[in-house]
Amino acid sequence: MKPKKKPRTVVSAVIKYIILILWACTTIIPLVWVLNNSFKSSQDILLDSVRLAQHPTILNYRTVMSYPDVNILRAFLNSFLISGAVVFNVVVVAGLASFALGRMKVKEGKIIMAVLSACLLIPSFSTVIPNFVTLSKISFIRGTRMAAIIPQTAGNLCFSIIMLSGYMKSLPDELDDAALIDGASAWQIFRYVTMPLCKSMISTIAIMVFIWSYNDLFTSLVYITNNSKKPVCVILSMVSNMFGTDYGAMMAAIIITILPPLVLYVLAQEQVVAGMTAGAVKG
Repeated sequence: MKPKKKPRTVVSAVIKYIILILWACTTIIPLVWVLNNSFKSSQDILLDSVRLAQHPTILNYRTVMSYPDVNILRAFLNSFLISGAVVFNVVVVAGLASFALGRMKVKEGKIIMAVLSACLLIPSFSTVIPNFVTLSKISFIRGTRMAAIIPQTAGNLCFSIIMLSGYMKSLPDELDDAALIDGASAWQIFRYVTMPLCKSMISTIAIMVFIWSYNDLFTSLVYITNNSKKPVCVILSMVSNMFGTDYGAMMAAIIITILPPLVLYVLAQEQVVAGMTAGAVKG
């Protein structure tokens, strides 16, 4: 027979679930409220924003999609190009740096990790002016998507290197030794042994970096001056000004903007959790 759970354990589990449910409600209820109001007219929202839409309409979505100064599809393309480039750069650079720090036993590895950890404490706002001055002097980068890609890549590297190098350290050293005996070079070990074993952590980092880059309004707003290159998060801020009194259109714009990262996270949430917990126990 299975042993009965202690009353104290049951009570602690109930309290834990209550806290998690309340925390989830603070995230889910606002999202449901915005989704519901996106199908209502501004007048209905002002009269009662809590009631479910009695006569749902997609007019708000048509208004946002057809506005002459707002090209949502082009903004989505810009967002995916910027975020995709940032993810690619971060994965490549962080992968190489983490391999050197986590597997090759670099002599100054502890000092480098301490510097990377210290860099996480530097607020991003303190680097805006020097970055802006530097990038504005490079003509082929100034005002383009690259002006946002470079700072976002640099901003996500410290976190990514710390996470990935910590995971690489948890891998057995015997794997590298066996590959060296077989005549593999350092590059071959990195490509064919280490990186395949780090797929879960790399996927987690890629998803998190994509979401952070996609939602990074400040960087895109400051560095990208060309309206045709601005991502969807900047377009959303423009919509908020254009439709200041059209609350239905504002709600529709919010739903359109948050839908891609929301779908991505829902589909990949198991991968994110697996990557965050991977390497917790040294194998």
